[in-house]
Amino acid sequence: MIRKYLIPFSFLIGLIFFSAVDLAAQTSITREELEKQKAEVQARLLEFDKILKQTTATKKNTIGELNAVTRQFQTQNRLVSTLDREVKLINQEIKETESKITNLESQLIELKAEYGRMIYNASKLNRGLSIVSFVFSSANFNQLYSRLMYLKQYTDSRKQQAAQIEKLSLELTDQRVLLDDKKDEKEKVLVEEQKERAQLDKMKREQQGIVNTLTSKEKDIKKQITATKKQQDQLNRMIKKVIEDEIRRAEAAAKKENSTATKSSGSSMPMTPEVAALSNSFAGNKGRLPWPVETGFVAQGFGTYPHPTLKGITMESDGLDIRTQPNSNVRAVFDGTVTKITTMPGFGGTVIIKHGEYYTMYSKLKTITVKSGQTVSAKDVIGQVATGADGQAEVHFQTWKGLTVMNPLTWLTSK
Repeated sequence: MIRKYLIPFSFLIGLIFFSAVDLAAQTSITREELEKQKAEVQARLLEFDKILKQTTATKKNTIGELNAVTRQFQTQNRLVSTLDREVKLINQEIKETESKITNLESQLIELKAEYGRMIYNASKLNRGLSIVSFVFSSANFNQLYSRLMYLKQYTDSRKQQAAQIEKLSLELTDQRVLLDDKKDEKEKVLVEEQKERAQLDKMKREQQGIVNTLTSKEKDIKKQITATKKQQDQLNRMIKKVIEDEIRRAEAAAKKENSTATKSSGSSMPMTPEVAALSNSFAGNKGRLPWPVETGFVAQGFGTYPHPTLKGITMESDGLDIRTQPNSNVRAVFDGTVTKITTMPGFGGTVIIKHGEYYTMYSKLKTITVKSGQTVSAKDVIGQVATGADGQAEVHFQTWKGLTVMNPLTWLTSK
């Protein structure tokens, strides 16, 4: 009779307990990921604030300023979205906790009822006799032994049932405390979300103000973009010539030494084993290269695309314009050899570094601290970023494989 009730309930309680543990583990992982994302976005916003505050005194309604404000707005929007997801997740956790409390209360009622039935059934079996009388009224030794085993089983089962009742009661208390904590946490996140939404609205108004000003100067902006495009074309012609000269020198050296150096399909450059090893190493670090500046954000991205906020304006770039703090150090992103140092109209000081068949270019430098032919390692300082008349400090960064320009953002570590 005792086993009939005890075993099914023990199994059910264990099943509920372990299911809850699994669910809590899954929720914990999700919460950890969400908290990590929120911390990363908040760190990016702090970085934006530090950089943009540097240009407060000289802030002008320019495309560069609009790009910076737009990037900041997008990041702020990510923070608000993350907080919204956090609120929804806490709501889900509250519902799960409330459901668990309901289940625990139901199981506790069942266990207490079962405990009462055990006492009642034991009383019926020994017909109201005392325990001593019940044992020694046995007809023979076998019956005596059976009754002793029954009493032992009854005592053990009662203790186990009482322990389970106590355990469930404690778990129920813990869950109620946890529920109160989650409700408090939800209120805090809601307050934080409201604050960040207000900041988002403020950024939106600032962004729209710049857009309104620039829209009235559409012709001037298009002229500026055309002029910048000509300067970039000149920059690209320069780097292509540098790479073509490197390929010719490599071919001449290979012929002179009767070398069996291989050629890369991407650059048509003969490669010695050393050059091939460096190229493979560079390629193997795609997506993990350090940024050319320690702090910064992409003000203008790679490729041709319509401006995200200015209608009728198309942006075009073969690299990244990375906004950073004035006087920031510019660093090599990988081991290599300085191939070219020059000054380009609109792009200032420019350094090209060779990494086997790959090349990286760093422009808009006010000072250059390396020499042509110098070997550098990843994160070595090669110069300092220049600051424009508008107070904006940007480095222009490009990546090439032979004569093919690539999207630098796919090579840099994610931010």
